[in-house]
Amino acid sequence: MRVLLVAPPGAGKGTQGALIATHFDVPHIATGDLLRDHVARQTELGVAVQDHLNRGELVPDAIVLDMVRSAFLEAKQRGGGYVLDGMPRNMTQARALYQVGQSLDMTANVALHLKADDDELTRRLLARAALEHRSDDSEDVIRRRLALYHEVTHPIVDWYGSRGILVSVDAMRPVERVARQILTALEAMRSLVDLVPENARRSVDLTGLGAAFGDA
Repeated sequence: MRVLLVAPPGAGKGTQGALIATHFDVPHIATGDLLRDHVARQTELGVAVQDHLNRGELVPDAIVLDMVRSAFLEAKQRGGGYVLDGMPRNMTQARALYQVGQSLDMTANVALHLKADDDELTRRLLARAALEHRSDDSEDVIRRRLALYHEVTHPIVDWYGSRGILVSVDAMRPVERVARQILTALEAMRSLVDLVPENARRSVDLTGLGAAFGDA
């Protein structure tokens, strides 16, 4: 199973990604962790990343994609599954990531879209900021981040939908209920993803099935 995660800040992407990876015994490839690991090990890519950070620059997509490519190769040796967390963040990255996956025969089977209301996300992020004593995360800042997320992510979600690999889940509920719904859906799809070509698949929207997973 090869899953990539699309989710706004505060939707629990990291938590759900780790749970999925553990359940299917596949690597959880988090781009932020990849960057930190390469920097810590002072790899060639890590040195390049540190140079950009030292200059106050964003890390170029090409460097991140090289790291993801290496992680995909390692995942392929372990059986070919993965959970990708942290990329893509825009359509340019989405298309480049698809090309990397195609070149390795490692394109995603599922684009898992965690959906949540902005008010709930803002509440969660404010609570996290208070817990971590992050005064820079004000409500205005958070809402601007969410607005930007929606703006750049909307075309990505549409694109994955057109490819028939999009699975949308309501992330407003407790972590364990969201996880149960995700894992149930992925298990049901597990035996089919390699048999049904993308152009014959249909997107799946599970956001209205809360009652089936313990919600009132």
